[in-house]
Amino acid sequence: MPTQESVVVNQKRPVMAWVLLCTLALVWGSSFILIKRSLGAFSPTQVAAGRLLFALLFFVPFLARQAQQPAVRAAVRPRWWALLVAGVVGFVIPAFLFAEAGAHLNSSLSGALNSLSPLFTLILGALFFGQALQVRQVTGILLGLAGSLLLVFFSATGSFQINGYALMVMLATVCYGFNTNFIGRYISQLPALVSTAWLFAFIGPIAVLTLLPTDFLTRAFDPTHTTSLIALIILGVLGSGLMSVFFNRIMQLASPLFAASVTYLIPIVALLWGVLDGERIYAVQFAGMGICLLGIWLVNRN
Repeated sequence: MPTQESVVVNQKRPVMAWVLLCTLALVWGSSFILIKRSLGAFSPTQVAAGRLLFALLFFVPFLARQAQQPAVRAAVRPRWWALLVAGVVGFVIPAFLFAEAGAHLNSSLSGALNSLSPLFTLILGALFFGQALQVRQVTGILLGLAGSLLLVFFSATGSFQINGYALMVMLATVCYGFNTNFIGRYISQLPALVSTAWLFAFIGPIAVLTLLPTDFLTRAFDPTHTTSLIALIILGVLGSGLMSVFFNRIMQLASPLFAASVTYLIPIVALLWGVLDGERIYAVQFAGMGICLLGIWLVNRN
C-alpha cells in the first residue's frame, strides 16, 4: 500500500512534468525568433557556431565534475564515436541549416516545419533501425508530408513557388529524426546529463575552429550588437543546453510520448512570435501547419 509521502510525490510529478513541458515549448518555440534576432549582428555561420559554443560553455562545469569520476570516463570512452556522430548529425548540421534558413524565412514558418521531426524519426526508424509501422502511423506520415509540401511550395508568397530554404529546414528535421534513432540505439545506456554534456564536448572544437577565422569576437563586443548577442547566448545556453536536459527529465517524470507532445506546442509559440514581429502569414501556412499537426497526432496516438 503506498505511503502518504509516495502519494504526494506522485501527485507532484505530473505538475512538474507540465511545468517543464511548457518551459520547453516556450524556449524551443522561441528559438526561431532568437535566430532571427541573432542574425541582426552575426552571419549565419557565426550564429550556428556561436550557439554551439555557448551550449558547450553551459556544460563545462558538468564536464569538469564528470571527468573526475572513473565510472563516467569508462562509460564514455567506448562510445566517443557515437557521441561525435550524434553531435554532428543532431546539433552541428541542423544549427547551420536553421541559421542559413533563418536569414530568409519567417520564424513562424521555420517553427511549423520543425514539427516534422517526429515523422522523420518514424520513417528512418522503420527504414534503417528495424522499427515497425502501424497503418495509422503511415497515414499520419503521409498527412504530415502533405502538410509540409504546402509549407514548402506555397509559403513564400502564398502562391506556388519552390522554397529552397524551407527545404533546408526539412533537411534539419531529417537529421533530428536520424539522431533520435541513433541515440536510442547507441547512447541510451548513458545518463542523459552525461551523454548531452560529452556530446557537446566532442563537437565544441568544431564551433571554436569555425569562429576563429571570423570577426565573431569583434561583433560580440560591439555595444550596438548587445541585443543580438543576448539572443545568441539564450539560444545556446537555454535552447541547446538546459532544454536538452529538461527534455530528458520530462521523459523520466512522465513518458517519451508525453515529452514528444512538445511538438504540438512549438509551432504555436513560433507562430505567435511571428505575429508579434509583424511577419506576414498566409492562409496556406495555417492549412499546412494544421495538416502537419494532424499527422503528428496520428503518429503519436495510443
